[in-house]
Amino acid sequence: MSWPWIVLLALGVLVVAAAEWPRVSGVLGADARRRRDRERRKAKLRVVRTDDDDFVESVRRDLDALPTTEEPRSKRP
Repeated sequence: MSWPWIVLLALGVLVVAAAEWPRVSGVLGADARRRRDRERRKAKLRVVRTDDDDFVESVRRDLDALPTTEEPRSKRP
């Protein structure tokens, strides 16, 4: 095999590699690593279901306990 054919073969390999780079980087690149890490973290999460009435009452208690900037209406002149 002569050197022009080797150069053409190398150029062909480079063209194919450049054309497939987005797909390869999606599997092997830094973004893919971040995506895999995020999927692993999300897999460890779980949904905790509670009684809705308890939650509603808890929110009402928290809202009633918040300080306000307005004076009560009965104390206004």
